[in-house]
Amino acid sequence: MDKNTKICVIYGGMSVEREVSLKSGKNMADALLKNFPNTHLVDADFSLAEKLCQIKPDICVLALHGTYGEDGCIQGMLEMMGIPYTGSGVAASAVAFDKLLAKQNFIDYKIPTPKYVIVNEGDKKAPFIPCVVKAARQGSSIGVTIVHDEKDYEAAVREAFKYDSKVICEEFIEGKELTIPVMDGKAFPPIWIRPKKGFYNYENKYTAGMTEYLLDTGLSAARIRNLKKLAVKVYNTLGCRSMARIDFIATDRKFYVIEVNTVPGMTATSLVPKSASKLGISFEEIVKKIAESASLDNKK
Repeated sequence: MDKNTKICVIYGGMSVEREVSLKSGKNMADALLKNFPNTHLVDADFSLAEKLCQIKPDICVLALHGTYGEDGCIQGMLEMMGIPYTGSGVAASAVAFDKLLAKQNFIDYKIPTPKYVIVNEGDKKAPFIPCVVKAARQGSSIGVTIVHDEKDYEAAVREAFKYDSKVICEEFIEGKELTIPVMDGKAFPPIWIRPKKGFYNYENKYTAGMTEYLLDTGLSAARIRNLKKLAVKVYNTLGCRSMARIDFIATDRKFYVIEVNTVPGMTATSLVPKSASKLGISFEEIVKKIAESASLDNKK
C-alpha cells in the first residue's frame, strides 16, 4: 500500500453502537492520515453507496460496529461494488455476529462454550440459575443481563427482546473474562478484563476508569499458549480474516469461548491497541496493518 492509496474509513452507521463507532473511525482515520493523506471518513447512512461511487476508494477500512457493520451487510455491499475491505468476509461476519449460529459452530467443532437454550418471548422460568440472557445479534454489552435470582429472569428476557427478535440464555460461568485479538491467524497477548463493579456491560466497557485491563492475566505460560491456540482455532473455524477479537471465560480448569468480534473497537478504552502494545506495536502501526489486510472475500 503506497502513500497515494485512497482509503475510506467507514464509521457511524445506524446501530445502537453508533457513538462508539464514531470514536473508532475517527481514531483510525487520524492514524492513517499520518501516512496516507488520501484518507476519507464516511458515515454509513443510506447514501453510503453513492458516497463510495463518488470517492472511488482503493480500499475501505471498517470501523462500523453492531448491526449493518459486523453482520455481513456492509461486507456484502462492498463485495458487490468490488471494493476490498478490512475484517472478515460476508459469511464469517454473519455467523460470528449471531451468537446462536456461532455457538452451534463451536459445538460442531468441539470448542468449549457455555451451554445455552433459545428463549421465547414471555418466558418466565429460567432454564438454569445463575444465567446470562442476551440478544443474539447485538454487541457483547447490548441487551445483556446476568441473572442470579429466578425473580429477575422475566425482566431480563424483556430487556433482551428490546434489541432483537432472537434471544438466548447461557449458563453463567464464574471466572476471569479474557480476550485475545487474532490478526491473520496469529494470536496477540491476552488481556484480563476486570470491571471495578458488576460485569462488563456497556457503561463499564466504554467509560474510562470503570474497568481494569490487565496484560498480566495471572495465567501460567502453558495456559496462555493453550488459550492462544484455542483463539486461533476459533478464528479459523469461523473463517475469519484480518483482525478479530475472541472473548473467553477462564476457570481453573477450562477456557470457554463466549463470542467473536469481527470489527473490534478502536477507542481509547479498546482492547486491540492495548494487546498490540505488549508486542511493541503502536496504535498507528496496528491500524496500518489492518488497512493493509483489506481484500475481497474470494481473495483472502
